[in-house]
Amino acid sequence: MRDPGGEPKSARTNHPVRELQTLEAFRSLPPVQPRELVGLWKGRGIQSGHPFDGVLENLGWFGKRFTSDMRADALLFRAGERRLIAINPKWIPLRLALRFHGLGRTRIARNLFSYLQRRLRARGPVASVKTMMFGGVESAAMAYDDQPIVDHFRRIDERRVMGAMTIPGEARVYFFELERVDEP
Repeated sequence: MRDPGGEPKSARTNHPVRELQTLEAFRSLPPVQPRELVGLWKGRGIQSGHPFDGVLENLGWFGKRFTSDMRADALLFRAGERRLIAINPKWIPLRLALRFHGLGRTRIARNLFSYLQRRLRARGPVASVKTMMFGGVESAAMAYDDQPIVDHFRRIDERRVMGAMTIPGEARVYFFELERVDEP
């Protein structure tokens, strides 16, 4: 269940203290404007007890890219040393991924995902960037086009933002950090 600002009212997790501490840290950060996100960002998950903790990293997640027309490559993955591939999350079965999250941290999952990347490739940006309310604060957010996912962002400093990924009907929030990097 969520409040009108999209924030979970209760969290069903094995790590409720860690998740609540991470949520409070997120809520304490100042908002960021959508235009400030334009560019390439390297990501890393923030361990909070969410089922997706460690999954994206295992699959070779690089981060996100935001364009000046307020569109985004929501999921960028490494393909070799210097190449990035944008994946279309439309093909990812969210409920199954949440239910069988442990598989996402295995070598088998990494190898299978590497094999499937070509088929999952996006044909352009797959999300929109805009200002949205989360926890009573308006800040930049990224809404996926074909999945019910919204990533909310807050500023850590000039080169880093913290993200909170929310899914309707899912009480848990996945947290991550993005750091601005130069385009390859």
